[in-house]
Amino acid sequence: MIVTTTGAVEGRAIAGYLGICAGQSVVGANIVRDVFASVRDVVGGRSGSYQKVLASARDGAMADIRAEAAALGADAIVGLSLDYEVVGEKGSMLMVVATGTAVKLAD
Repeated sequence: MIVTTTGAVEGRAIAGYLGICAGQSVVGANIVRDVFASVRDVVGGRSGSYQKVLASARDGAMADIRAEAAALGADAIVGLSLDYEVVGEKGSMLMVVATGTAVKLAD
Protein backbone atom coordinates (compact mmCIF):
# COMPACT_ATOMS: atom_id res chain seq x y z
CA MET A 1 0.00 0.00 0.00
CA ILE A 2 1.27 3.45 -0.92
CA VAL A 3 1.35 5.89 2.01
CA THR A 4 2.24 9.53 1.45
CA THR A 5 2.08 12.82 3.32
CA THR A 6 1.10 14.59 0.11
CA GLY A 7 -2.47 14.95 -1.12
CA ALA A 8 -1.81 12.92 -4.28
CA VAL A 9 0.21 9.98 -5.53
CA GLU A 10 2.62 11.17 -8.20
CA GLY A 11 1.85 9.64 -11.57
CA ARG A 12 -1.43 8.08 -10.39
CA ALA A 13 -4.93 9.49 -10.49
CA ILE A 14 -7.23 9.10 -7.50
CA ALA A 15 -10.41 7.33 -8.61
CA GLY A 16 -12.23 7.67 -5.29
CA TYR A 17 -11.95 8.82 -1.71
CA LEU A 18 -12.96 6.09 0.72
CA GLY A 19 -12.80 8.08 3.94
CA ILE A 20 -10.59 9.16 6.78
CA CYS A 21 -8.60 6.40 8.45
CA ALA A 22 -6.55 6.40 11.63
CA GLY A 23 -4.23 4.29 13.70
CA GLN A 24 -3.26 4.77 17.33
CA SER A 25 -0.56 3.37 19.52
CA VAL A 26 -0.11 4.10 23.22
CA VAL A 27 2.92 2.83 25.08
CA GLY A 28 3.96 3.18 28.68
CA ALA A 29 7.20 4.72 29.80
CA ASN A 30 8.91 2.89 32.62
CA ILE A 31 10.96 4.08 35.59
CA VAL A 32 14.28 2.63 34.36
CA ARG A 33 13.96 4.36 30.99
CA ASP A 34 12.98 7.61 32.76
CA VAL A 35 16.04 7.50 35.02
CA PHE A 36 18.42 6.94 32.11
CA ALA A 37 16.70 9.66 30.08
CA SER A 38 17.14 12.07 33.01
CA VAL A 39 20.86 11.29 33.09
CA ARG A 40 21.03 11.77 29.33
CA ASP A 41 19.34 15.20 29.75
CA VAL A 42 22.12 16.27 32.14
CA VAL A 43 25.11 14.98 30.15
CA GLY A 44 23.63 15.54 26.70
CA GLY A 45 23.11 13.20 23.79
CA ARG A 46 20.25 11.17 22.40
CA SER A 47 18.06 8.88 24.43
CA GLY A 48 18.19 5.62 22.51
CA SER A 49 15.64 3.93 24.77
CA TYR A 50 13.01 6.59 24.16
CA GLN A 51 13.78 6.65 20.45
CA LYS A 52 13.11 2.90 20.29
CA VAL A 53 9.82 3.33 22.16
CA LEU A 54 8.71 6.14 19.84
CA ALA A 55 9.70 4.15 16.75
CA SER A 56 7.77 1.15 18.03
CA ALA A 57 4.71 3.28 18.74
CA ARG A 58 4.93 4.88 15.28
CA ASP A 59 5.22 1.45 13.65
CA GLY A 60 2.14 0.28 15.57
CA ALA A 61 0.10 3.32 14.52
CA MET A 62 1.20 2.86 10.90
CA ALA A 63 0.24 -0.83 10.93
CA ASP A 64 -3.19 0.09 12.30
CA ILE A 65 -3.87 2.80 9.71
CA ARG A 66 -2.78 0.49 6.87
CA ALA A 67 -5.11 -2.23 8.16
CA GLU A 68 -8.03 0.20 8.42
CA ALA A 69 -7.41 1.52 4.90
CA ALA A 70 -7.11 -2.01 3.52
CA ALA A 71 -10.45 -2.91 5.14
CA LEU A 72 -11.97 0.00 3.19
CA GLY A 73 -10.50 -1.40 -0.05
CA ALA A 74 -7.89 1.35 -0.41
CA ASP A 75 -4.84 1.26 -2.64
CA ALA A 76 -3.20 4.19 -0.88
CA ILE A 77 -3.35 6.60 2.03
CA VAL A 78 -2.81 10.27 1.18
CA GLY A 79 -2.35 13.24 3.49
CA LEU A 80 -0.70 11.16 6.21
CA SER A 81 -0.14 13.03 9.45
CA LEU A 82 1.64 11.73 12.55
CA ASP A 83 0.97 13.25 15.95
CA TYR A 84 3.03 12.48 19.05
CA GLU A 85 1.62 13.24 22.52
CA VAL A 86 2.34 12.51 26.15
CA VAL A 87 -0.77 11.35 28.00
CA GLY A 88 -1.74 9.84 31.32
CA GLU A 89 -1.16 10.86 34.87
CA LYS A 90 2.24 12.55 35.14
CA GLY A 91 2.82 12.02 31.43
CA SER A 92 3.46 8.33 31.92
CA MET A 93 2.23 7.24 28.48
CA LEU A 94 3.41 8.06 24.96
CA MET A 95 0.83 8.16 22.18
CA VAL A 96 1.24 8.24 18.42
CA VAL A 97 -1.75 8.86 16.15
CA ALA A 98 -1.57 8.43 12.38
CA THR A 99 -4.38 9.92 10.29
CA GLY A 100 -4.94 10.16 6.55
CA THR A 101 -7.40 9.61 3.74
CA ALA A 102 -7.92 6.17 2.24
CA VAL A 103 -8.15 6.33 -1.55
CA LYS A 104 -8.72 4.06 -4.51
CA LEU A 105 -6.27 4.68 -7.35
CA ALA A 106 -7.20 4.61 -11.04
CA ASP A 107 -5.61 1.86 -13.12
